[in-house]
Amino acid sequence: MPATPRDLPAWTLAAAALRTGQSAALLCVVRSESSSPGRQGFKMTVTAGAVAGSIGGGIMEHKWVELARERLRTGDATPLLRPQIHRREAPADRSGMMCAGEQEVLLWLLNAGDLATVAAIEAALHSLGGGAWEVSAADGLRLAAERPAAFYSYQPGPAWRYGEQLGFRDQLTIVGGGHVSLALSQLASSLEFEITVLDDRADLPTLAANHFAHHREQLSSYETLAVPPGPRRYVVVMTVGYRTDAVVLRQLLGNDYAYLGVLGSATKVAELRRVLLAEGYVAEALGRLRGPIGVPINSRTPEEIAVSIAAELIAVRNQR
Repeated sequence: MPATPRDLPAWTLAAAALRTGQSAALLCVVRSESSSPGRQGFKMTVTAGAVAGSIGGGIMEHKWVELARERLRTGDATPLLRPQIHRREAPADRSGMMCAGEQEVLLWLLNAGDLATVAAIEAALHSLGGGAWEVSAADGLRLAAERPAAFYSYQPGPAWRYGEQLGFRDQLTIVGGGHVSLALSQLASSLEFEITVLDDRADLPTLAANHFAHHREQLSSYETLAVPPGPRRYVVVMTVGYRTDAVVLRQLLGNDYAYLGVLGSATKVAELRRVLLAEGYVAEALGRLRGPIGVPINSRTPEEIAVSIAAELIAVRNQR
């Protein structure tokens, strides 16, 4: 089955608790810096007897879970925003960890009045339906009226406000549905990518067996290929051979992607660049094309090749 967004278990636990008349506490990292173990958007739900999700782990997370349960016991619904500084020498707000980063955590108590919003968030994550939510002291927890431009947004200060888009932040499109595509889909499904696999071959067993992709499509021809551009779109080309790779690249070159790469040897990729340059594709666009792709680990099997490509995707994503 395709992977669901990382946040879904936290919202599922919150919805289940509220449906049975229990309160729940939402913990959310609204800001993070440097090597903080909890990144912006990490979250967890805490009830009297269960937890789901994470805000970074370790002693810091343990303390926040205990604080959340104390708030649940006392019924103190006052929102709490507190920095957590991961340095032993910090004069205040020390987290108990030594990662040298910093994060800010929100503790927000959920009650019966939040059930409709929490259930809507849960449903949107299940269906990848999109949308966004926000929370503030002024307006409480609610679905956002419109999808914000940034995936995460935080306005600090007395009139603080935090919001998120729903679903996967990053999209991976794999053009070609063969053995490496299947292995890469399986690996990428654990790396918070919404995965689309495209191929022009009918009755392709590896495409049919790819239950890790969220979207699979058999195209009538790569000549009609259209992959929308975007700063969070990663595209990996691995069709059946050189000629179809060239057809695909003709449709993609010049678009703005976070990553565009083609599978193949140095000789094959050099020939692709030479032919496309001779056809009039500009050197700047060809310079953005990655290939051969993957970190150099002397990979041989489809699974090893997938590991090398996934590592490169992670490196590009984290550098951005």
